[in-house]
Amino acid sequence: MIKTYFVDSFTSEPFKGNPAGVCVLDEEIGSEKMLTIANEIGFSETAFIKKINDDHLYSIRYFSPKMEIALCGHATLASAKIIFEKTQVPAISFITGENLNLTIGKSGSNIIMEFPVYDTVPFTTPQSVLASLGLNDVINSSYSTKNKIILLEIADTKTLAALNPDFTALVISYENINGVLVTAASGTDQYDYHYRYFWPWAGTNEDPVTGGVQTFLARYWSTRLNKKRMTAFQSSKRTGFMTVELNADKVLIYGTAVIVFEGELTCD
Repeated sequence: MIKTYFVDSFTSEPFKGNPAGVCVLDEEIGSEKMLTIANEIGFSETAFIKKINDDHLYSIRYFSPKMEIALCGHATLASAKIIFEKTQVPAISFITGENLNLTIGKSGSNIIMEFPVYDTVPFTTPQSVLASLGLNDVINSSYSTKNKIILLEIADTKTLAALNPDFTALVISYENINGVLVTAASGTDQYDYHYRYFWPWAGTNEDPVTGGVQTFLARYWSTRLNKKRMTAFQSSKRTGFMTVELNADKVLIYGTAVIVFEGELTCD
């Protein structure tokens, strides 16, 4: 039996934001079983966490229904929400499968995650990718080499929200990437930028609210807007929001989460 939670991340309302599974392990299980469980749960990611020591250090691994993921924002937020709710500690640390140390704190209802920052490089996006997304023009095209994600900036949030990709065409339009992120300046006072993330190559067709992309998206918009602290809105069907803050080679991601299910998973 594995203690399991469903948590809606980057939202203050149940059934909004991005749902993540969180499996709390008492003993190690193999990667193949983790992948099977993630596929059974069916969310964009499921996190598997295990306490390492009494200094509030935990291991964490992330799986989509298709593969292990190196770093996931909303599943980290969900896992931290569970630990903070159950233990009342002020701060925790996660060690990821790639040995990345993530420091997590809290302030009021906000959970604050400290993630690394990665650069993007100029990139010429194939017309086949744009056509599959339903885009004719982009303002800028770049690529996150670390994340294997194409970043496309477009002109307005209305076009962004209305995108209806042909996912069958999209997944064969380009190889050896994890996803395509499309973003636009907000043009309002409520948010600084909007974005959506499509990743049929490595996970689900569309991720409802994505925190991990802020490792490069936050720096991108910080440069464009000349701001260190920004608010972001993901205009997926479920919608979600977060605040990000650039701090040297780290990005602080502020988010809230709601626990919607608690139970035990039978997997023997």
